[in-house]
Amino acid sequence: MSRVIGIMGESGSGKTTAMRTLDPKSTFYIDCDGKGLSWKGWRDQYNAKNMNYWQTDVVQSVQSMIDKINKDEKFKKVKTVVIDTVNGMMVADEMRRMKEKGYDKWIDLAQCIWGLLDHCHKLRDDLTIIMLFHSQTQKEDDGYTFTRIKTNGKKLDKLCVESKLTTVLYAEAKDGEYVFHTHADKSTCKTPMGAYEEDEIPNDMKAVLAVLKEY
Repeated sequence: MSRVIGIMGESGSGKTTAMRTLDPKSTFYIDCDGKGLSWKGWRDQYNAKNMNYWQTDVVQSVQSMIDKINKDEKFKKVKTVVIDTVNGMMVADEMRRMKEKGYDKWIDLAQCIWGLLDHCHKLRDDLTIIMLFHSQTQKEDDGYTFTRIKTNGKKLDKLCVESKLTTVLYAEAKDGEYVFHTHADKSTCKTPMGAYEEDEIPNDMKAVLAVLKEY
């Protein structure tokens, strides 16, 4: 069974930046937003020549690539796959089908995203899938706020994407630094019991993977 980790946060919260500490030699980056990465020198680390970078916003194509990484001998060195972002795929699908009427397109989207989440758990044991999501913060009339993974369509909201993940880190830019929140506090972020005593940790994906290796 592979490991699947969710990272949620607003745009500019450091989700992509956290991936800077991963080893490009064992990481495959799927850029669903088509915006490139966010640190100096990334083009030398991740590119087609190195066979570790690919752009697509089609869910089925992402799943096919993950299958290839999982099974193809030439990708056996890959231990980590980053999908940045799942929302990029959801928005792209909505835009491609925006002229379609009816509820079917939302059912199709929910099935695709849920199917991808489910499939990512069924890969080789030494593979970790990191899925990046945008977050949304809801504010009630009484002032109570709650942050969760942002989805397109009510069906995915009802299914609750977080229920398919044992780890959901909440990325935030705070006091001039990027941090990850580790425990639920008016949000759906969570980590395995005992993994972290701290409520906030540095936004360093390599360090996160080192801790979660024990779980």
